[in-house]
Amino acid sequence: MNKNGNLLEIAKVFFKLGCFAFGGPAAHVAMMEKEIIEKRKWMSHEYFLDLMGATNLIPGPNSTEMTMHCGYERGGWKGLFIAGSCFIFPAVVLTGILAYLYVEYGELPEVEKYILGIKPAVLAIIAGAIFKLGKKALKGYELAILGILVIVASFLGINEVLALLTAGILGALYFYIKNGHVSGNADLKAILPFTLLQIPSYGLMQLSTLKVFLTFLKVGAILYGSGYVLFAYLDAELVSKGLLTRLELLDAIAVGQFTPGPVLSTSTFIGYQLNGVYGAIAATIGIFLPSFLFVLLLNPLIHKMRSSKFLGYFLDSVNIAAVAIMVAVLWKMGVDTLIDWRTILIAGLSIAVNFGFKNVSSMWIVLGGAILGYVLSYL
Repeated sequence: MNKNGNLLEIAKVFFKLGCFAFGGPAAHVAMMEKEIIEKRKWMSHEYFLDLMGATNLIPGPNSTEMTMHCGYERGGWKGLFIAGSCFIFPAVVLTGILAYLYVEYGELPEVEKYILGIKPAVLAIIAGAIFKLGKKALKGYELAILGILVIVASFLGINEVLALLTAGILGALYFYIKNGHVSGNADLKAILPFTLLQIPSYGLMQLSTLKVFLTFLKVGAILYGSGYVLFAYLDAELVSKGLLTRLELLDAIAVGQFTPGPVLSTSTFIGYQLNGVYGAIAATIGIFLPSFLFVLLLNPLIHKMRSSKFLGYFLDSVNIAAVAIMVAVLWKMGVDTLIDWRTILIAGLSIAVNFGFKNVSSMWIVLGGAILGYVLSYL
């Protein structure tokens, strides 16, 4: 991989994605697949899957961490920080503005008419990514069975990280034994570097802004799975301690749902409520900093994992499980989103464009869906 790629190109790509990446982690990954693999060919589908599978097993917002991986592959550690920062920046700025308006005027702007069209458009983007990534991940009927089991587990409410990890271990053991590898000790040692993934200790902090930073740093370091799990952590960290009301937390959730980019930008909104501009900055840096560190440590290990027989089987199994979870997410989002003829029409048109015109950017699909949603809301 080219570690000295164009950093300006990385900044432009992920800033654009940050402006139009609606729909949650599955949608973000789908948009990255379209921009990074299909359009720019920075890496193969197979390696993108390896990154996605490994990323699902570490704490933090997975789709944001995928932007960092892609940036690292294109431009080294500088690319990692540029990609992650540019993806986060639009959501943070927009969320900060909304936080200011909320504190000043006590209400949020009306955006349902646009969201009406964005959600079904996002479904088409996710479906396209599942089709392309699924073809690469599905390497045999055994993996197909494993994927079906993960889909069933997802619908049964089993934690996605537990499902991914279980699928990875079971798949790795099955293929390792099936293919007659009897001496796995050397391969298993390749997993040891993961014990080094630790967040440094910051000691006691006394200023309120620094306490905000420490609170969100802790959440960012232990947050597993979807960014939506963030709200359960914040309820325990802030609402139960009387620092935030549950109504304010619900309003923060609404902001995270209708702004583009990572849902963890909600931390900016809450940080502003807790301590103004400085609180917003502290919360934002705190929640995302662990992800930068995790990816910086994890990325160089992925090539080593693939070169190991046992860990290679593990990645194959985790990859099909990750695609399976995307299928479950697509189904659940579809049930919630396709509620009338308007949303079905927008989804159908978006699917036609996404599958029929491969060079069309996901940005235009999202923008077209938003405009259609606004227009059709008056019919």
